[in-house]
Amino acid sequence: MSGLTLTRSATAPVAATRLNPFRVFARVVGAAYRAAATRQELVGMDDRMLRDIGITRVDALREAARKPWDQAPTRRD
Repeated sequence: MSGLTLTRSATAPVAATRLNPFRVFARVVGAAYRAAATRQELVGMDDRMLRDIGITRVDALREAARKPWDQAPTRRD
């Protein structure tokens, strides 16, 4: 063994291990903005482009109608 330890250093700042609520909020807002933008791009695609990525016009419209904060993947049966 090399003597490498996996414990936290005594000099590591404690604040670095806590979640920063402003960063968390910024990430959530950024993800919602990106989801809304990409969903609108889907609506702007023509039928050939949608076929290329394997979805139908109905799928694209359904995805675009979702709320921006709805990030859960949809089930495709």
